[in-house]
Amino acid sequence: MSYDTKKLDMGKSTNFSGQPIFNQLLKFIDKSEIRKIAKQHGAERYVKKFTTYHHVVVMLFVAIESYHSLRETILGLLANAHKLSHLGLTYLVRRSTFSEANSRRSSNVFGDIYMSTYRKHAPFLADSRLSDADMKRLYIMDSTTISLFKDILHGVGRNPKEGKKKGGIKAHTIIKASENVPCLIRYSEAVRHDHMFLEEVHNLAPGSIITFDKGYVDYAQYEAFTKSHIWYVTRLKDNALYQARKEHDIPDDADSGVLKDEEIILYYGDNKKQEHRARRIAYWDDENKRLFEFITNNFELSAEKIALIYKKRWQIELLFKQLKQNFPLKYFLGDNENAIEIQIWTAMLANLLITLIKSRVKRSWAFSNLVSIIRQQLMNYINVYAFLEDPEGSWREIIKENKLKYQNSLFPEMEGAYF
Repeated sequence: MSYDTKKLDMGKSTNFSGQPIFNQLLKFIDKSEIRKIAKQHGAERYVKKFTTYHHVVVMLFVAIESYHSLRETILGLLANAHKLSHLGLTYLVRRSTFSEANSRRSSNVFGDIYMSTYRKHAPFLADSRLSDADMKRLYIMDSTTISLFKDILHGVGRNPKEGKKKGGIKAHTIIKASENVPCLIRYSEAVRHDHMFLEEVHNLAPGSIITFDKGYVDYAQYEAFTKSHIWYVTRLKDNALYQARKEHDIPDDADSGVLKDEEIILYYGDNKKQEHRARRIAYWDDENKRLFEFITNNFELSAEKIALIYKKRWQIELLFKQLKQNFPLKYFLGDNENAIEIQIWTAMLANLLITLIKSRVKRSWAFSNLVSIIRQQLMNYINVYAFLEDPEGSWREIIKENKLKYQNSLFPEMEGAYF
């Protein structure tokens, strides 16, 4: 007995949902919180139809589908017009209205929506494999530069001999080592120096540990961290002026990599008269055949732990790579700073929502594969969790259901019977 698999239907399979995948993503965002944030920023003033919620949904549609223009976005919405009511969209936005909203509605609204969603779901993001208490209080800081199509924000480097200089926006980011999404983001012109962002570190709780590269060097801020009981781990700059005070014992283990562990005084400020007490650790990385010089204001952790903490800094580089590969910000829907920041915030929000999906699925998925599946099936009525747990099982269930239906259509008097 055979049957045509082309005629398979959804039936009552638990792998299909009454809502598109996109709607299942949107459930992580609290609508009442969006209304509250919009009211705080006055984002609904003079708005007739295209509310903040509508704006967020359409921008997420742009980020996940990787659309490059306003026209492409509107056509994508039109192609799914019969499904938009599931997303809470009551009408189809015009290009002119969409463009105006991107320039007029403050990007801070999208930033607050991201942070509200992050804070609500942060407990589900923690990596349970991190049992070390020090790693659970570790933060990682770095920045990434996004090139722009024209000099909207000042880019770094000299003016080119030919053509026009492009602008750039720098996203300064802090993540928790136990998570893989930003917990704090600030934007600036690409030309602005990284160390200006160090002031944000004072928002961390006392006892926190933060690691960053030597691009953030600012000894005055390091001294302020010590007074606030915030511990930092970074690398020593080649031109740093310091004096060794006391040398600590190093491990006897030849494989530890620690070559020197000493207390130093760093001199900074006018005429180099101000002092900062720190700890310098010389460490040989046998894997990369490279010598590192770390400095920290923590004198309690072992030298090996300090080296391990700095090694964890690579985690944020992987996050930036993940963002740029899956939500490439090469095309912007507006040519003003506000529209650009809205689009970056939305890419961050899309990354957060898909990370939350990933955290709830037991089966291991590469993030890029997960994004690809969701992007291709975004507006289809599929139970994303059931499908991701057992994609092959979904297909087998459909086959089983439709085979039973086929048998019942041939022998209606046997319906409900077992063969």
